[in-house]
Amino acid sequence: MHLFPIVEIQGLRFDLSAIASILVSCIVVFVFARVAVSNLSVHNPSKLQNFVEWIIDFVHSTIASTMPLQKAKKFVMLGLTLILFIFVSNVLGLPLGVITEVREDYHGSVEFLGMEIISADAVEQAHADHKHLAIAWWKSPTADIAVTSGLALVVFFLIHYLGIRMNTKHYFKHYLEPFPIFLPLNLLKTVTKPMTLALRLYANIFAGEVLISTILMLSWIGLPLMAVWQGFSIFVGGIQAFLFTILTMVYIAESIVHEEH
Repeated sequence: MHLFPIVEIQGLRFDLSAIASILVSCIVVFVFARVAVSNLSVHNPSKLQNFVEWIIDFVHSTIASTMPLQKAKKFVMLGLTLILFIFVSNVLGLPLGVITEVREDYHGSVEFLGMEIISADAVEQAHADHKHLAIAWWKSPTADIAVTSGLALVVFFLIHYLGIRMNTKHYFKHYLEPFPIFLPLNLLKTVTKPMTLALRLYANIFAGEVLISTILMLSWIGLPLMAVWQGFSIFVGGIQAFLFTILTMVYIAESIVHEEH
């Protein structure tokens, strides 16, 4: 039984593995961005520069497919940040797993830096049930529903902020379209948008990591399957990052260009 290291501070629960992997994702994206612009050249661009330019063109084209071109330019950096951060977060749990086993003869709570992460009762219950107890210190951040929900909430507030700021009249009017009686349905649709964003991303990445854990139980027999699944997981991670980003842009477009529908 693998448990994640969760500490409680002032009634709030914090998953240390998710926090650590989020920080690593941020650092990886920042370092990649910094290196990508460190040696730009017009006449002799490097392979990295060409690759980055391709990513920017791809993101720009994706955004331009959801809204007028003059508006799309304003959201290129947002789209680029989202797709890079989510992709890195999606695949971060693939290369390695950091697990600490709790011995069967160990009794008492498990602590980290003076903070309790597994209570003594939970340890004793695991021993009584003859369950193998271990702490998983590493995972993809997006395999945690709290992380994907946080991303979806940021997008949710951004959508409405931009709609009110850039398209005030038509933004409020669209809740009564095509007829005022549709107001409850339009409000329900607005609430479900962040839920679907969060659940789609979480479900796909979490399911992939569960399958990896299952394959690892097969010992050496699972090595060929692991190699295949690792490659497929990178593909899935890219697709999910793309879907989250393009849906974000579609929702933003719906908020700021209603007069054109």
